Amino acid sequence: MQYCYTPHGVCSRQIHMDVEDGIVKKVQFVGGCNGNTKGIAALVEGMPVDEVVKRLEGIQCGSRPTSCPDQLAKALKKVAEEQ
Repeated sequence: MQYCYTPHGVCSRQIHMDVEDGIVKKVQFVGGCNGNTKGIAALVEGMPVDEVVKRLEGIQCGSRPTSCPDQLAKALKKVAEEQ
């Protein structure tokens, strides 16, 4: 199922996700640091949602209290709650 999440406190403007049976199938960030967000997306594709959340939740970007990986974790937690 496809989902769209609007992150807060980071440079990216949207996160598009495709999740099936608790597995991350595809992630695409709109905005943000292009290479970093593409790298994050490539690394998490094929992983269980709970594993991605466990690994990325709480990561900060500089002095910000969040980051694009942390926002992805928040988005996937929301997806898991809806399923």
